[in-house]
Amino acid sequence: MARVSQEHLDARRRQILDGAARCFARNGFHATSMQDVLAEVGLSAGAVYRYFRGKEELIGAIATEAFAGIRGAFEEASRATPPPTPDVLLGAVFRLFLEERIEGADRQAFARLIIQVWTETLRNERLAGALSEGYDGMRVAWTRLVTAYRENGLLRADVPSDHVARTLIATAQGFIAQQALFGDVSVEVLEDGLRGLMSMSVPEGDAPIG
Repeated sequence: MARVSQEHLDARRRQILDGAARCFARNGFHATSMQDVLAEVGLSAGAVYRYFRGKEELIGAIATEAFAGIRGAFEEASRATPPPTPDVLLGAVFRLFLEERIEGADRQAFARLIIQVWTETLRNERLAGALSEGYDGMRVAWTRLVTAYRENGLLRADVPSDHVARTLIATAQGFIAQQALFGDVSVEVLEDGLRGLMSMSVPEGDAPIG
């Protein structure tokens, strides 16, 4: 019997993950059964269980892959010289992950999936650990970027880098939430909004409100 190639195994695993992600994005983790996943991917139970022992493993694999992918995109960008400004960086990352990220799904699917993953981390310690690790990695990457902005004269020096990094991460999270809930937010809206905020200047001598 011919040995199955690693390429075939990887393609089959990808097929299962994409099918499960479409189901989860449509109906939520808890309303989706393994039978739903089997019907979506058009495979037998044996073929699917060869890769994943159940729904929890599928959820974990999808979440871990999403965290790693987003974190990797930001870390790669943080090493660029000169560093991309926030509007350019976030625009590029969101085009990669929000538009046609899940094969055969609509463009809101990935955002809806991320919202469900965030919710699931409140009860699943394994996912919570993966999310925490991903968040810490993004903070490090963004802090490195913010430091580079400052060194290139693009950012004032009196604001801690970590504070700016966490605010930019919150901006990304808010955009994902808008896309998931309302679906009418294009990446260009985020880019234009950030570009507009970046163009603001505070008159010299003005003090913060509060």
